Amino acid sequence: MNATMRIASFKLRRSVLYCPASNPKAMEKTGSLNCDAVIFDLEDSVAPAEKAAARERLRAFLLSDARPSCETVVRINALSSEWGADDLIAARGMKPDAILLPKVNGPSDILSADEALDEMDAPPTLKLWAMMETPQALINAGPIAALGSNPAARLDCLIAGTNDLVKELRASSDRDVLRPLLMQIVVAARAAGIAAIDGVANDFRDMNVVARECAEARAMGFDGKTLIHPAQVYPANAIFAPTAREVMEAREIVDIFSRPENADTNVVSLNGRMLERLHLEQAEVLLAQARAVEEAEESEE
Repeated sequence: MNATMRIASFKLRRSVLYCPASNPKAMEKTGSLNCDAVIFDLEDSVAPAEKAAARERLRAFLLSDARPSCETVVRINALSSEWGADDLIAARGMKPDAILLPKVNGPSDILSADEALDEMDAPPTLKLWAMMETPQALINAGPIAALGSNPAARLDCLIAGTNDLVKELRASSDRDVLRPLLMQIVVAARAAGIAAIDGVANDFRDMNVVARECAEARAMGFDGKTLIHPAQVYPANAIFAPTAREVMEAREIVDIFSRPENADTNVVSLNGRMLERLHLEQAEVLLAQARAVEEAEESEE
């Protein structure tokens, strides 16, 4: 996907908050939060005995005026589970922006959900997100992400499921251990031109930990971070937004390449730096992100 396509399809996903569909008060609160997206969860946060009731509760909520105005995503149970098929049918009717598939192991998991949605006459605007939380998912990260390389494809985003990865790999939850695994997800997503969101920070009371993980995730190339508590929204929004210095430098890069004398130039000099047109593409994407942040802040006023 080229820079023009990335800019045209750019969506802010700095803060992606999980919300249990079994918690009515938490769902109602999402409308007052300034997160970029909410994942309404029917999977891990809902006990087996509560899944059917949670599904109906979520259906009623998302079809009401109380649903949040931000991007809405429904995480269903795995299609191989006893609840998955009913979840998918119900989620399609809830009119979310995307459906998040858990325990994705390979491209066939995405293709099965895609085919089922086509059979339901789901609109092409209904996207699929994939949880990358198993060893098989990491092995198949490239082929999974490649399904989203067509702008018309349903696959739109990869989510790092760090807690499940730690469990499945019997690894330490230390970020230094996880970083190579997280980079695999970023590389696969970037190769396909789709979004990549970091896993959760479990210590939601320590904002220093949250901020540090957000900074690390942004440095790795993630678009945002999944969150488990509303208090984490502010640091995620702040850290994943372009800084004033970054915006200024991006504008300078766009300006110098837009000059008539540089119309056919692939390399220019700016403030002692040699810049190529790839830097122009990076600058244009960053400015698109900055505009999206500004619009989001204006809508909150």
